[in-house]
Amino acid sequence: MRKIALFAVAAIVVASSISCGKGQKANLKSDVDTISYAIGLINGGQLKDFLASQGMDSTYIADFLKGFKEGSKSVGDKKKEAYLMGMSQGMQMTNGLNNRIFGGEEGDGQLSVPNMIAGLMAGVKNDTTIFNPMEIQTRLEGMISTVHSKAMEKKYEKNKEEGAKFLAEKANDKDVKKLANGVMYKVLKEGTGATPDSVARVKVNYEGKLIDGTVFDSSYQRGQPAEMGLNMLVPGFAEALRNMPVGSEWEIYIPADQGYGEREAGNIKPFSTLIFKVELLEILKK
Repeated sequence: MRKIALFAVAAIVVASSISCGKGQKANLKSDVDTISYAIGLINGGQLKDFLASQGMDSTYIADFLKGFKEGSKSVGDKKKEAYLMGMSQGMQMTNGLNNRIFGGEEGDGQLSVPNMIAGLMAGVKNDTTIFNPMEIQTRLEGMISTVHSKAMEKKYEKNKEEGAKFLAEKANDKDVKKLANGVMYKVLKEGTGATPDSVARVKVNYEGKLIDGTVFDSSYQRGQPAEMGLNMLVPGFAEALRNMPVGSEWEIYIPADQGYGEREAGNIKPFSTLIFKVELLEILKK
């Protein structure tokens, strides 16, 4: 945070000393001129990287500088400051909410800006004609969750279809057995030890991958077993471990609703079917 804040100050100096779209010759008549130029010189080469880290396309640096120049001239102008603050907050608020609700890629669903502004105005005026703020707030999370789920299902429909096809094929394999909630497994090695309970902590070796073969996690690659509590795992993985005797090695097939569901986790996209190769080495003390 400190580095970004410091560079933001430097970027301000850079912006104030460059005209939009064209270079500007130095005019060093005072120490302040020299300091300004030196800061710009030292930091100017990092400006593109800084803007990129803020999510801005560096192709539009000239527009950034134009906007910055306008903002710099507006200091003390309360009306202009309010306008620029509104522009900034509007971009941040709608972008953040669209990312959260619709998945964030261009072309996905978008919030209704006119209705959002109408709501803002009603809130400012304390107008409860359509909704009481306290009442609608209690329903809002549920409404957002419903819309988000539908958006993710539509966006990742292919993952659901491919996962269902994969699981149907496994269900027809005579060596594959089925547990509760659609979790399936194939025994690679029979174990004879105890089985862990739902709050046990265990030591395992495992590899997790997607149905296209992409490995997203592996204790084998790290070169050492992992210790984990069953109550901290996705439901399908925990369900399999609860049924594994110590010394067993299984290949587990986990439907999306028993894995990460509509959530994205690293290389695991929403509605992904998961495959785990797991060795249960030991049940640890609680």
